[in-house]
Amino acid sequence: MARISVFKGRDARLNKAIFWILAQQSPLTIYDIWRKLRTQRDFAYIPYNTANRRVRALEEHGYIEKSGERKTKTGFIAILYQLTARAYLAILLNKINLDDFLTKASEDNVLSALACLMYKDS
Repeated sequence: MARISVFKGRDARLNKAIFWILAQQSPLTIYDIWRKLRTQRDFAYIPYNTANRRVRALEEHGYIEKSGERKTKTGFIAILYQLTARAYLAILLNKINLDDFLTKASEDNVLSALACLMYKDS
């Protein structure tokens, strides 16, 4: 199965965890994401700076977007983040077995997929 680049390499597990958190409970601030990450056994000791850098990198690559602001208890304004359509597509493509898709998809679905993929080159 082909892997999407956002789910490869050393940041793959953290990216998946951030995507899962935002898919379940967005929009959230980076601080909220970090606190939810820390409740997971694999990320119990993750530094805030690591989560902050990862969220900002995912935003830069178009997987996460700003979706508003919220005032914090201390009076600061915190930015809220949510997943983009690109992130949801990456999650879906990462789970799809392309051989199964080609075997089971209708001709119309195959043509639609082909048209979308060919659009990239035009």
